[in-house]
Amino acid sequence: MEYRRLGASGLKVPALSFGTGTFGGTGPLFGAWGHADAKEARRLVDICLEAGVNLFDTADVYSNGASEEVLGEALKGRRDKALISTKTSLPMGEGPNDSGSSRSRLIKAVEDALRRLGTDYIDLLQLHAFDAGTPIEEVLSTLDALIRAGKLRYVGVSNFSGWQLMKSLAIAEKHGWPRYVAHQVYYSLVGRDYEWELMPLGLDQGVGALVWSPLGWGRLTGKLRRGQALPAQSRLHDTADYGPPVDEELLYRIVDVLDEIAEETGKAIPEIAINWLLARPTVSSVIIGARNEAQLRQNLGAVGWSLTPDQIARLDKESTVTAPYPYSPYRRQEGFARLNPPVV
Repeated sequence: MEYRRLGASGLKVPALSFGTGTFGGTGPLFGAWGHADAKEARRLVDICLEAGVNLFDTADVYSNGASEEVLGEALKGRRDKALISTKTSLPMGEGPNDSGSSRSRLIKAVEDALRRLGTDYIDLLQLHAFDAGTPIEEVLSTLDALIRAGKLRYVGVSNFSGWQLMKSLAIAEKHGWPRYVAHQVYYSLVGRDYEWELMPLGLDQGVGALVWSPLGWGRLTGKLRRGQALPAQSRLHDTADYGPPVDEELLYRIVDVLDEIAEETGKAIPEIAINWLLARPTVSSVIIGARNEAQLRQNLGAVGWSLTPDQIARLDKESTVTAPYPYSPYRRQEGFARLNPPVV
């Protein structure tokens, strides 16, 4: 397994990490992903650790805390072998302080997560969404206190816009508070919006990307084909509206190229799609998920080899879409292009 620095921090993380949204899955979203119990989860964790995948990502909102509980059980007796990343800020109840990133909420959320995970520290805490109702100074000073108390090691965010992340980094620098070192983002061959603003920001500010849904919300598994109905077992039947929308023709053009490359390399489509991401700027780790051992072992096959420059170019060509204003004019006009070269 290759290990990479998480942004500008000193922490090294595996190129592939494991997402535990399938652990203890309940409800219309997470129940459709999977519902591994502690025994099944322990087997998946065994496989990950054997392969060098030692970063496990979860969130309090995943099945209302059940994912954290199952992960904690699966890691019992070997906590020192793993890095735990969890997230908070999304609603965990109907109360006025059951969501967001206020001092009250963050302190309670961290204590609850520590209890569910069965640990006394969290390696990486990420804010699951930007809380526009809480002053950034309150958020960062609270995270600073939690780090000083030894309950957190590093902090990051997820699903922030460019201005939200940049303003937070500037305030952290002003006050000497911990800077966000990670941004957990949606990024895939069928969803490259991350490249327009957040990737250049990550390069400039040393914020590493932890990529969620690298297979485009289950669309790049190799099971979707032009003119064919969704497979009976596809989670898209019940969860398509939860994820980012994807233009069908774009998807099928990309799948056509993935099919060609699969024939050339002998690799499965998911392996190719993940390998493409691993070569992109700022990507510290790609979060893979799996319902079972077979899916996990296939996704682990995304490392240890590289696509050729020609194969990458073909995937880039079919997956590139025109960026919106103000990003596209800078790419088309010569004067702007010299000042704002595209990220490659």
